[in-house]
Amino acid sequence: MSETLVVVSKIKKYIKEKAGLSTSASAIEALSRIVERECLKGIQAAKDANRKTVLDRDFPEQSAAE
Repeated sequence: MSETLVVVSKIKKYIKEKAGLSTSASAIEALSRIVERECLKGIQAAKDANRKTVLDRDFPEQSAAE
């Protein structure tokens, strides 16, 4: 992973407040990979729609079954 795409302090704080758990560096790396993958999907959706702006609708919610 070349770049962290999430705010580490905010992720750690969120997990600590929600569950009282610590967050490993590898978890941050995994979240960054997920963010990167989803951004690429959003970019492609915008390009497919001939837009130069990525919109919220380019990130469809996944169903709970997935």
